[in-house]
Amino acid sequence: MIRSILLASLTALALAGCDSEAGDVSQRVEDEVGPSQSTPVPPPPQLPGLIVRAFAGTELPALTFEDPSGNTLNLAELDQPVLVNLWATWCAPCVVEMPTLDALAGELEGEVRVLTISQDVRGAEVVTPFFEQRDFQYLEQWLDPDTQMAAEFTDAGLLPLTILFDAQGRELLRVAGGFEWDSEEAIAQVREAIAEAESAS
Repeated sequence: MIRSILLASLTALALAGCDSEAGDVSQRVEDEVGPSQSTPVPPPPQLPGLIVRAFAGTELPALTFEDPSGNTLNLAELDQPVLVNLWATWCAPCVVEMPTLDALAGELEGEVRVLTISQDVRGAEVVTPFFEQRDFQYLEQWLDPDTQMAAEFTDAGLLPLTILFDAQGRELLRVAGGFEWDSEEAIAQVREAIAEAESAS
């Protein structure tokens, strides 16, 4: 019995992330009282997510998003493998893993397009300064203030959620929770999944 409880606890930790309800509350508070003037508290250590293939074959939805400059992205028109990352500025594990996604995007440039799609309800108002304060070289600032993607892929609004799709828009693998995307394991898993999908086509 004790072992079962411990196993369940470890599984929950492995899949830990930020839920949308908690984020909405924090954004409502900031809307009402303004941003905190105190010294920012560093985010907690990243909790490892798990690569799973249980949802392989799920179709990439035909949704359209904008970036802060008004450029549009139509997911239905993508014709290359994409790694879609759902995140938010208020989500600590999301913030922690962003540099690793940037490094992955650089490592796999030309092989996989990495799309970071913000689920912040305040959109560019919070995403633009977030990017301005960081030296990301490859990440794209796509906005989803209506949280359409989260509604498609998460029941509880768990963030971060990262999903790899092949060139035909079929899911290959996903990770719920923070992950070290620039690790040798992650890079190898992404390349392997894409190669398998291409050989099966």
